[in-house]
Amino acid sequence: MKILVTGATGFLGCHLVKHLTRANHDVIGLGSKDANLLNPDALNKFSAEKFDSIFHLAAWTQAGDFCLIHPGEQWLINQQMNTTVLNWWHQHQPQAKMISMGTSCAYEEGIHLSEEKYLEGSPIKDLYSYAMTKRMLHIGQVMLNRQFGLNYLTIVPSTLYGPEYHLGTKQMHFIFDLAWKILDFKYFKKPVVLWGDGQQRRELVFVDDFISTLLQLDNISQNDIVNIGAGEDYTIQEFAEAICRCVNVDSRCLQYDTSKYVGAKSKMLSITKLDALLPYRAKTSLFDGLSKTLLWLEKQFLVMSEPAAFAK
Repeated sequence: MKILVTGATGFLGCHLVKHLTRANHDVIGLGSKDANLLNPDALNKFSAEKFDSIFHLAAWTQAGDFCLIHPGEQWLINQQMNTTVLNWWHQHQPQAKMISMGTSCAYEEGIHLSEEKYLEGSPIKDLYSYAMTKRMLHIGQVMLNRQFGLNYLTIVPSTLYGPEYHLGTKQMHFIFDLAWKILDFKYFKKPVVLWGDGQQRRELVFVDDFISTLLQLDNISQNDIVNIGAGEDYTIQEFAEAICRCVNVDSRCLQYDTSKYVGAKSKMLSITKLDALLPYRAKTSLFDGLSKTLLWLEKQFLVMSEPAAFAK
């Protein structure tokens, strides 16, 4: 198959391109340097190609309080990027199926996070702009299907983790931020201060499991929206204590700052539809997933830290 991937230089994109390439697909992976999606004509140079699938992963966002600080920019940038891709798909690649990423923060806080409620209610205020651009992306696909018969699949992921996460940004997803702070304590005795009281709940899906499930769904599901979650969640405190066990650190080092931003209190996705579609799928245990991730992350931490700091 001939496949185009936007956001190919991101964490998920890098892993997806590797999986698709290993499966002998003809893949064109695009980062912002390859195609600036803020330019409406950015994809025109690929118009002569005929793609079977378009995986649209590109989005302008980061973890932490990024959405709180940049709501206007997020609206303008993500809306333009999505419009560029949707318009190109409609005009030049109508035979292709588009598979796009939604976001769990598009769901209204406090409800059962099942797919039929993706467009209902109001997303959490602090994440509203980004969440609504993701809702609009899904609506765009639905409307292009309704009028022009284009085929799509919207995937709503929970937080992904695994080796080869991009560590160059100041704001990392919570599991990497937790691990980095704990490693800082292990090697440099820096205080481990976590945001909030530690009782906010999150779920994780190992990135290889996610991609395996994503590609299986692509083969069997069309013109639909499907959550990919773990089916279980844990408190931030439980994640932090599990990391401490994995890297041999006493969990009594953990401190909490309740004045800091914590986001949604809980956002575990319903996986009833996913279980019905794929009752048998890859499921890496949290301990195994954390062990693989931390084995990689600790090596990166040591490489990126000052060698002199380890001198005795």
